[in-house]
This record gives sequence, C-alpha cells and structure tokens, in this order.
Amino acid sequence: MTRALAVGMALLAAAAVHANDDCAARLNSAQPVLRAEAEGYTVAFVPVPAPLATGQHFALDIAVCPGAGAAPPTALRVDADMPAHRHGMNYRPSVAARGAGLYRAEGLLLHMPGRWRFIFDLALDGRIARVIREVDVP
Repeated sequence: MTRALAVGMALLAAAAVHANDDCAARLNSAQPVLRAEAEGYTVAFVPVPAPLATGQHFALDIAVCPGAGAAPPTALRVDADMPAHRHGMNYRPSVAARGAGLYRAEGLLLHMPGRWRFIFDLALDGRIARVIREVDVP
C-alpha cells in the first residue's frame, strides 16, 4: 500500500468517526448515545428514560444523518424485535419528526430480557434504507 493511499484511508476513517460524533451530538444528551450505520446513513439514538429496562415503556430520541451526497429521509419508521426468539414487541411505536433530521419514537416496550434489534426504516425517494442496531437488555 502506498503512503498516499494509507493517508487517504486514515482521513476517510477519521471523517466517518467525526460524522458519527456530530450525529450523536445533535441529540444533546447526557446519556450514552447508541449509533448504527448502513447504506450511507448514521442513526444516533438514546432511550428516554435511560438505561433500557425490561417491561418499562420508553421513548427514543433519534438523529438521522445522511452521509455525503445522500438525501435526508422523508419519513422514519422504528421497530424492535428479538431475532433469536422470532418475535417483536407487543406495541407499535409512533414516530414524530422534530425537524432537521431529529425524531422521537414513543410507545416502545421490550417485554423480556435478552438481545433486541432496533430497526430504523428510512423512507427515501421510492425505497427504504434499513439501519439496525442490536442491544442487550437486562
């Protein structure tokens, strides 16, 4: 690998980390912010109240950050499931846009402990981009 290529790759990696930090910072949360990336988008989110707990209703404050050249989504859908158990939540959350790529999802409840997968479906001009983050819930 040439030195120029190595430097270029390091700069791209640093830019990606910086973009993630900027996305998380948009939530202005004192709690740890969770992140997920896919298809040129970063989704940063924090549960309210935090930390996540089994059997307790909660909301998610969410920032959706498009990567370079990506369009912002026109809508966001949020869900959660447990792939190992092949089931999802017993509740369907509502999502409200708060402007400038910020959203709030309310009405979530994880009814049992274990590994849950948060699923963020971003509506993009005629298609859906799916961003997923797994979390372990006590």
